[in-house]
Amino acid sequence: MKIGIYPNWARPGVGLKPRMDSQRHLLPQHSRHCPVLTAANSLGYLAYPPLEANEAFQVHYHGEGIYSFHFFTRNDKGDWATLFTVTMRLPVGSIGAISEDVEFGTTRPPISADGAKNIMRAFIVPEDLGTPQGAITLRGAWNFRTPEGWDSVYLPVLNMIERPLAPMLSVRVETDWYPHDSEFRYVLQAGEGLPGSRHLPIGQVHFVPRQELELRDLTSEEISELRNEKRDFLAEKAQLRRSTPQALEFSPLYARRSRLKNQDSGEDEESDAP
Repeated sequence: MKIGIYPNWARPGVGLKPRMDSQRHLLPQHSRHCPVLTAANSLGYLAYPPLEANEAFQVHYHGEGIYSFHFFTRNDKGDWATLFTVTMRLPVGSIGAISEDVEFGTTRPPISADGAKNIMRAFIVPEDLGTPQGAITLRGAWNFRTPEGWDSVYLPVLNMIERPLAPMLSVRVETDWYPHDSEFRYVLQAGEGLPGSRHLPIGQVHFVPRQELELRDLTSEEISELRNEKRDFLAEKAQLRRSTPQALEFSPLYARRSRLKNQDSGEDEESDAP
C-alpha cells in the first residue's frame, strides 16, 4: 500500500520527510532487545516540524490564556538568537479575537510583524489554543493522503518516555478524502513549553483501514490449542537464550518466528522481549 505525502502549505519542502524508526535511543539498553517494543516504535511514521537546519522554535503556555511562540535562528558562528516572539492572549470569556503581539530580537528585523505571524502559523494553529485549557497544536512538515477506505491516526511519539512529557490528544481523520494538515494537539500545564528542532519529531502517524470489526468468542477447542501453543513457545524460549555485552539475557525466538512469517516484509530484528 502506498501513502501519498504533500508539504506544509506555508513552508513547502522545508523539514524532514516522515520516516519509520524502530529505535528510541533514550530507552534502557534492555528495551532495545525487545522486538515487540521496537515494532511498536516503528508503527506508522514519525513527523517533523517544517524547520531548516539553522532554525528552531519554542512554544509556551503561561496560564490565564497567555501563550508565546519564540522563533530562533543560528548565526554564522553557530550561536542561537531570537528572531521574534509572538505573545498570544485569548479573549476573556472566549468572546472576541486572539490578540497577537510581536516583539523582535533585533533592531533591524528582516521581516514585518505580519510576516512573523505568518511564519508562526506554519508551526502552530492559534485557533486551537485553549481547547482545552493549555492546548497547543503543532503542525508537521508533511501531510498525508491515504488510499480509499484508510484513515490517519495522529499520536504522540510512541515509547518516548523521558520527562517532562506533555499529554497529547489523539485524533483519527478520514484522509482518503479530507485534506487534513498533520497536527499534533498537546496539552500543557501553566509554565510548560514545547521545543521544536529539525531532527526532533513532534508526533507519529499511523494508518488504519476504515472497516467494521466484530468480536467473537473462541471455541473451547480453539482456546485449548492456544494454551498448547503458548506452553510450547515458552518451553522453546527457555532453551534459547542469549546475553548482551552488558550480561543482560534475552531470547531471539520471537524475532526468528516473526522473520519466518514475514520474509518479504524486510524485518531484521535479532532479539526477543526480556
